[in-house]
This record gives sequence, C-alpha cells and structure tokens, in this order.
Amino acid sequence: MHDYLISALLGIVEGLTEFLPVSSTAHLRLSEALLHISLTDGYWKMFAVVIQLGAVLCLPVYFAPRIARFMATYPSGERGDRNVLTHPFGLTIVAFVVTAVPAFLLTKVIGRQLENVYVMGASLLVGGVVMWIVDAMNATAERLGPSAEPSRVRTWTMDGMSMRQAVWIGACQILSAVFPGTSRSMATIAAGQLAGMSRAAALEFSFFLSMPTMGAATVYTLLKSVRGTPENPIGVAQIDAHGWAVLAIGLVVSFVVAYASVAWFMAYVRKHGFVPFAIYRLLLGAVVLAAAARL
Repeated sequence: MHDYLISALLGIVEGLTEFLPVSSTAHLRLSEALLHISLTDGYWKMFAVVIQLGAVLCLPVYFAPRIARFMATYPSGERGDRNVLTHPFGLTIVAFVVTAVPAFLLTKVIGRQLENVYVMGASLLVGGVVMWIVDAMNATAERLGPSAEPSRVRTWTMDGMSMRQAVWIGACQILSAVFPGTSRSMATIAAGQLAGMSRAAALEFSFFLSMPTMGAATVYTLLKSVRGTPENPIGVAQIDAHGWAVLAIGLVVSFVVAYASVAWFMAYVRKHGFVPFAIYRLLLGAVVLAAAARL
C-alpha cells in the first residue's frame, strides 16, 4: 500500500478516536499492525506523534469562542465568584499539574506498557464497564435537568466546577497514561460524572484539559524524535521530501477529522450519553484479548 494512503488512513483513525472515549492508542496500534507497519521503526513512531499533534491543534480552533469568553472573564469569572485558581483556566492548569508530575515520574513504566496488547484489551473492557455504570447512575438526573432535587449532578457547566473536582479528574487522568487502552477521554469524563458533573460539563472540561496535557506530551515526544535518541535514532536530517509529505498528509487529515469528530461528539453526548461508547469498548476489548491469545 502506498505511504500516502497509509498516512491518510492513520490520520483518519487518529482523528476519529483521539477525543472519543474509545482509546486512540489501541486503535492506532491495531491499525499499524493490520497495515504491517513496524512499531519499532523510528520514523513511524514520529509519525504517530505528528498525527496526534494534528488532532490536538483542532481543539483551540474549535473552542476559540469559548476560550475568548473565559479570557474576557478571567480571573473573577462570569458570576464574579472566582479567583486565579478557581477560574476554569486555573482549574484546568491545576488538573494538568496533578497529572503531569506523576506521569513524568512514571515515564519508564508507561513506555513498557505502550505495546502491551493484553493491557490494552483489559483496559478497554474495564473502562467500558466503568463508563456504562457511571453514565447509568447519572441518567435520571440528566433527563430531569438542573431543576430536579435532589440530584447526583451538582455541576451543570464547566464554569461551576470546584477545586476538588479538578484535582480528582487530574488524578484519574493518570490511569490513561499508565494503562494504554484506558482512554484519557474516558478517564476524565467518568471521573467528572462521579464527582457530580453533568455529561456536558465533564466532556467540556475533558477537552480543555486535553489541550495542555496532550499538547505538552506531544511536543515533548516530538522534540525527542526530531533530535534523535539512541533508542529512536530518526531525526529531521534523515527525513527526505517523501517522508515530509507523508507527515504533512497525516497531520492535515488528523486535524480535519478530529475537528469534525469533536463537533459531532459534543452534540451526540448531550442527547444520547456514553453507553454506546461503553458497549463499543467492551466489544473491542474482547476482540483485542482474543487476538492476543492467538499470538
């Protein structure tokens, strides 16, 4: 298969799955295996980082109006009851720091787990069960809306989040770094719902948190790939015109598909919830574990 077509296909996979709670890591690894791409090849490792960057870049573009609104009300917030730390921007940074420090310290552990198919399959299954249960717990409250009392849902918008909720979500996000297949999106959304946030609020915060989290991780990994390391010797100087074209195609396709995916996901979840994604995770997890057992 031509490299340009492979690039486009992997860009589509990354764009579709990066922000859905179904684990882009698992989908990308499975796609690479089906396309007979070596997971140890330095160039394709760099490619995976580049297309992830393409997906990340769609978020500040999609949420530009929301970001502008937050900037206009910083730091007191729309209701005037916020400060530097409790404004949505501040809470996003707090959750990011809670995740980033342990994740950095666990870098070696994370690296060893990234290609473990059994961990991916098990994480897909466990995450599917957790997501299904949590969404079902909040289903009645979501249906009745903010006026219902008493209600499991206490925070209906990201503007009303608390420091405790942000710290809790940041801590749960660590699971997605340590266990590939968990899905960063699934971990943060389910954590938010458990902490009393609505589907819409948990989803929006998940997207905002992914900007610094994924942005920092992607840029850090990309810089290492560009410079070249003993473990991954590929560097900019070794990429020819064909290689740059493949990277560009993957990045652009990932950006466009991710943008469309985010727009669809935001609208879909408000009406239908996360159960369909939980079912998909269970089915995919079973397939992954069955395939791993045959290897």
